[in-house]
Parts: sequence; C-alpha cells; structure tokens
Amino acid sequence: MVTRRTLLGAVAGAGAVSLVPFTGAEAATRTSGNGWPIDPDAVATFRVAGSAASVVLRTGAAAAVLLHIARRWHYEIAPLDTGEGGITGHRTDRASAAAFESNHLSGTAIALYPRAYPLGGIEPLAPHHETVVRDILLNCEGTVSWGGDLQPVKASHFHLAVPAHDATLARVAARLDTSRPTRTGRRRPTAGVVAGPEGVRRR
Repeated sequence: MVTRRTLLGAVAGAGAVSLVPFTGAEAATRTSGNGWPIDPDAVATFRVAGSAASVVLRTGAAAAVLLHIARRWHYEIAPLDTGEGGITGHRTDRASAAAFESNHLSGTAIALYPRAYPLGGIEPLAPHHETVVRDILLNCEGTVSWGGDLQPVKASHFHLAVPAHDATLARVAARLDTSRPTRTGRRRPTAGVVAGPEGVRRR
C-alpha cells in the first residue's frame, strides 16, 4: 500500500524534473510518441470495473487493454478510488518532461497513482507489486510498455507499444475486454482473472 512516506519521497524525487512542451513527430503529424493518431473524437470515459474510478481513453482495443491494467492494479496493488490513488488517461495538455508521456494525447497511456510514482520518482514499487506488474505485462503479450522500464523512470506509467492495427493487440484486447460476452453468453469476470503471478508457470 502506498504510504505517506511514499508520497513525500516521490514528490521530492520529482522536484528536479522541469516541464517542457512536446516537440517533434507528435506536434507535426498529430500522432503521439507511439504512433497513434491524436483524435479528440476517438476518446470516451470508462469506469474501472470494481471501483468508483473513471478514466478517459481511446475507444476500442486501447481501452480494453488499459482498463485491464487499471483493473488489476486496483485489485492487486492498491485501490484507484481513494484519496491518495487516482488514474490519469487522455489529456490535451502538451507540457511534459518525457517523450513517452505524449501518448496521453492519443488516449493510449495511463498513469496509476501518479502522485506517488511521478516521473523521476525515488520510490520504486514494492517487490511483490512489481511481480504483479510483470505478470500484467506478460498477460498483455508485449503490447504494453511500463514506465518502470523506461528512462526517466515513471513507475505509474503504462502505454501501448504497438501500432493501432497490430494483430497481437487486437487478439489481446479481445481476450481482456470484459464488456464482451464469452461463448456462453456471459460477460468475462470483471476482476480480470488470470493465473496467480507467483505460480511457477507464470514466472
């Protein structure tokens, strides 16, 4: 669980980061850093299943995958609908300190507990929480990048790492989308049921 010490330490670590406006491809071609089009008409508000939290994301495969990540974080790491939690998705503000944050412009990125784990934050995820994140990434089959593996580090950040028409993304999204009925006619479990991350096969 994120503590008050976590929040204070993370904020202190973020103090050295200066904000600069986005430049480059996303400004010239209306795409975000991961190549997705920036289209305000392609985003919508979604509820994170099992919580009171909501987030604006790109509709379709992007929302299906990113909501799965948010849902698992909410259930397995820390609730997103508390005072110290929170989730950030699509935004229109181009000011940022890292190029990968431009993916918020296309609605293909989320930040979970962004105040606790800001860009350049000094507080890492707890080991058992990182195990969950690694398992989430495994479940997404390479379609998602995590800010804990990027430079500068941002442990709260996740973005789609493949193009909009990627075949793997379409398959993964169809598997993870809890809004779609299964062959039995029932909706998929809202908690995103997967094998336990501590299992030998998952490791």
